[in-house]
Amino acid sequence: MYYVGIDLGTSAVKLLLMEGTGKITNIVSKEYPLYFPNPGWSEQKPEDWWNAVKEGLKELTKDCDKSQVAGISFGGQMHGLVILDANDNVIRPAILWNDGRTQEETDYLNQEIGKENLSKYTANIAFTGFTAPKILWVKNKEPENFARISKIMLPKDYIAYMLTGSFCTDVSDASGMLLFDVEHKCWSQEMMDICGVQASQLAKIYESYEVVGTLKPEVAAELGLPEQIKVAAGAGDNAAAAVGTGTVGDGMCNISLGTSGTIFISSKNFGVDKNNALHSFAHADGKYHLMGCMLSAASCNKWWMEEILQTTKFAQEQALITDEQLGNNHVYFLPYLMGERSPHNDANARGTFIGMTMDTTRADLYQAVLEGVAFAIRDSFEVAKSLGIHIEASKICGGGAKSPLWKKIFANVLNIRLDLIESEEGPGYGGAILAAVACGEYATVEDAAAKLVKVIDSVTPDQALAARYEERYRKFAQIYPTVKELFPKIS
Repeated sequence: MYYVGIDLGTSAVKLLLMEGTGKITNIVSKEYPLYFPNPGWSEQKPEDWWNAVKEGLKELTKDCDKSQVAGISFGGQMHGLVILDANDNVIRPAILWNDGRTQEETDYLNQEIGKENLSKYTANIAFTGFTAPKILWVKNKEPENFARISKIMLPKDYIAYMLTGSFCTDVSDASGMLLFDVEHKCWSQEMMDICGVQASQLAKIYESYEVVGTLKPEVAAELGLPEQIKVAAGAGDNAAAAVGTGTVGDGMCNISLGTSGTIFISSKNFGVDKNNALHSFAHADGKYHLMGCMLSAASCNKWWMEEILQTTKFAQEQALITDEQLGNNHVYFLPYLMGERSPHNDANARGTFIGMTMDTTRADLYQAVLEGVAFAIRDSFEVAKSLGIHIEASKICGGGAKSPLWKKIFANVLNIRLDLIESEEGPGYGGAILAAVACGEYATVEDAAAKLVKVIDSVTPDQALAARYEERYRKFAQIYPTVKELFPKIS
């Protein structure tokens, strides 16, 4: 049988066709526009997503036996606000995860409602990217649109609705709305009251691997696919990517070094750190996860190389950083080029070099950039450890993970083994795995991940080097608290 994973991203939708054995037989990508109607705003038209998905599904399955396509599921960009009226018309363009218009609403939630109350209701505090502040923004700034709302959806759930007619969401994606009681996996009545929405406007909640419906007859006819194809709820992109990298079960970890950086830790138990430094969400495997997100990870590397050194010879520059220099650098770098999310939640934070002397070299500065990103990820790692979570190893993926030097730095800064996996398809592969579980190909998400996700290489820490990095991290961890009062004055 075949299973389709739909990765609904910000710039494009990527569709993946997977055999039950885990073999990927086809991948199709379809782009769509991104709109910036005002500075700091970011929107897309859900209709564009739907058209791209339909065209993508036709192309993805044109050369396979369509009768063998058994299931479809998703990984989707999180936090976006999609609102429909009583006739199922999209009321306004979707407000996306990276939209910054809701600072006023976010401040209201954190300061007036209070972080302690938000954490009690949802296990999280408010960020501008989350969905609840967007709902409040529509209520405050577009009351005529707010009055028309019949259904509130997340991006991937709009696609599920168009495919099946099922008004649904999953626990992992709902966790990022600030409307969801993560611990008890239900909508928070308190947050509904605060946002002025009714339970009828919110979707039915499913686990990520549960079937939400089958294809509507007219959709099946248009796509040339069987009506009996099962559609599973799917997951938010980070949770789906975690499934695709085998980061499921208890104490599993994945580090993603993309433009931003994330550390994703799966746990059998619900947990919240006292400062809400990490997001506490439900996971696609039926349990929970913690996630730390730093806003500038591989983008720090790109900035240093292309903007400062004005070169793209990454390997050549990294070759100047010898093994003898690792753990011995006297320069530190705070990688907060766009402010910081986890664990500081400080939009005013800025990138900072400290410790330079007359003998500092370009290699020292580059090394400080690479180490600064690793130290910043460790900040979130330490929060997870404070909750009693024991992590022995982590997967590592993303563009930054292609650098042998950076992987070595990360392994020793964190003092854990880092595993690289065969497939880099992340959310799409995770979506296909969820579809396979929904169709009974595998008993559980953990069972599927254990059989399908293959480790092809590992990097282990050197204990002497790890000890040097331990000392350097303790110094790094003192820099931000020391200088944070300066950032609002200079930003």
